[in-house]
Amino acid sequence: MAAVVQLEDIHKIYDSGEVQVHAVRGVSLELHKGEFMAIMGASGSGKSTLMNTLGCLDRPTRGRYLLDGVDVSQLDRNELADLRNEKLGFVFQGFNLLSRTTALENVELPMLYGPRRVSGRQLREQALHCLDIVGLSDRADHFPSQLSGGQQQRVAIARALVNNPQVLLADEPTGNLDSKTSVEVLGVFETLNQQGITIVMVTHELDIARYCKRNLIMRDGRVVSDIAVADRFFAEQELQRLRDAEVAAKLTG
Repeated sequence: MAAVVQLEDIHKIYDSGEVQVHAVRGVSLELHKGEFMAIMGASGSGKSTLMNTLGCLDRPTRGRYLLDGVDVSQLDRNELADLRNEKLGFVFQGFNLLSRTTALENVELPMLYGPRRVSGRQLREQALHCLDIVGLSDRADHFPSQLSGGQQQRVAIARALVNNPQVLLADEPTGNLDSKTSVEVLGVFETLNQQGITIVMVTHELDIARYCKRNLIMRDGRVVSDIAVADRFFAEQELQRLRDAEVAAKLTG
């Protein structure tokens, strides 16, 4: 099976005055359809730079990046923007929803900026479908301020899905959520992955990484470990454990 993502000897060097910062040093990897990979590492390890490279938000200094068979380095700015919109979905720690637009309108946005012409009816149907996937079709007309943090993040996931991306990129998606809500959101990612969606998630939390199938650990710009996760958490089981703990606490409180 051809790799959805293929990195070949990727380097990223930033010039900071007289000093060169080697953020990524010779990273090569393949990511195939249906994988669920966590990128981990301490601050300054290069994980965010690698994520920006995967998201076509930053070009490598040298090396080759193929996304769904397309050599990213050969594209101009407009072609890169179109590729990013069509092939990638982004979920961020801060949700990044527009406060004055409804959940439905937030989800529709990526389709408005794509090269394909879509009717208003098609926009609504696709956006509602994606909200239904994350269990929020009944909140379509709500504004972000009317939604909980977990609901806002699920809207952000629906928005990332609306153009049927090849890869879903999530940067610390549970960073602003409490433990129970984090598990609920991770359950959404697990379900999407079970449906065949390829996911890459940046996290610094080992417990979060244990929901993934593969852990990539970086240090000083290099990949120091790339292993399958043997002892995986499953969101449904963990959520039930948290609920049982809440009930027990109320009974003993």
